[in-house]
Amino acid sequence: MGLRRSWLESANAPEGEFPLNNLPYGVFSVGDGDLRCGVAIGDRIVDATGLEAAGLLRADPDADVLDAPYWNDFMELGREAWSRYRAALTAMLADGADEAVQDQIITHSVPMAEAVLHMPFRVSEYTDFYSSLHHATNVGTMFRGAEHALPPNWLHIPIGYNGRASSVVVSGTPVTRPHGQIKASDDATPRFAPSARFDIELEMGAIVGQASDGPISVAEAFDNIFGYVILNDWSARDIQAWEYQPLGPFQSKATATTISPWIVSAEALEPFRTNTPAREMPLLDYLLEPGPMLYDIVLEVGLTPDGSTETVIARTNYREMYYSAAQQLAHHTSSGCPMRVGDLLGSGTISGPERHSRGALLELSWGGKEPITLDTGETRTFVEDGDTISLRGHAQGDGYRIGFGSCVGKVLPARG
Repeated sequence: MGLRRSWLESANAPEGEFPLNNLPYGVFSVGDGDLRCGVAIGDRIVDATGLEAAGLLRADPDADVLDAPYWNDFMELGREAWSRYRAALTAMLADGADEAVQDQIITHSVPMAEAVLHMPFRVSEYTDFYSSLHHATNVGTMFRGAEHALPPNWLHIPIGYNGRASSVVVSGTPVTRPHGQIKASDDATPRFAPSARFDIELEMGAIVGQASDGPISVAEAFDNIFGYVILNDWSARDIQAWEYQPLGPFQSKATATTISPWIVSAEALEPFRTNTPAREMPLLDYLLEPGPMLYDIVLEVGLTPDGSTETVIARTNYREMYYSAAQQLAHHTSSGCPMRVGDLLGSGTISGPERHSRGALLELSWGGKEPITLDTGETRTFVEDGDTISLRGHAQGDGYRIGFGSCVGKVLPARG
């Protein structure tokens, strides 16, 4: 499929993030105005809340679902309603739409440059996974040696931990360096101090759009995922090293999780589906995928020191993941765990086989032993105060791309 042309010319730029093929969902405000649900198209945001209130485009004929500052109520309508709404909005924005329809869209839209973006959905609960073979191998090699890099269960199940929904913030939100309990070596006394090894993790986030009350199949899990965001799992490695045994990460991962402002629907990503990698061990039947359930999404990490210029420090691809979001969700439900609309699943750090494709500074600097050099000549082992981290990604089509908007966070000094 090539570019779907829109009468809004800015949506037809080959390198633009928001063509008619995309139509991602977000929440915006202008000036002192209320928060409203919106859809990105070219350089404008369609006011979905306004279209619904005017009776011009409704997702549910019997109820307002876009009158709250999040897309959760819309998600609850289900996959068929998602598809109908997307098709109707596509028709209104497509080349050849009536002039009256175009006028309605212009009336109920704003320039993106004038808008402030907010959290696009209400996070019910948050689970983060550890599903990149290259990342897990690199981290395991650093701490346990190459022969014991992967835990015995890693090739059999998607490993994850329950995070904090309260810590999830939208792109642009500053992140304060955390304090925590740190123990530098086996013979040292623990101390309470700011993290000196503050890190980022390049991830994708899958958003659950349909609730489930018990185990669901991988195919059902795939259908239950509403869309995807880019996600930065901020991680305090020195706090993590002291606390993670025996129950895994806790405060080291509770500072913040930043997401990109636009939810790209699963339907928009449909042309970019791809298979997970060949298995080193056969999976149990409940984790088998009936078709391609991963996506070809190009990703990169930029680091900008305070008052300086950006260096792209990593490039990788979502297709590197060993487990898809559908497999992660199916495994999450396998114990009978209920899932809610708005649950967020972090993919885990996305790393490729080359050094430049590693999705965390822990890997890029090999635990701090091999500093990376920025274009400015400065070096980094971990994130320093004043650094701005920008995660970006897109799926590349024929003459168009599907973008997510940047996932940005600036690190502020620790308090006190």
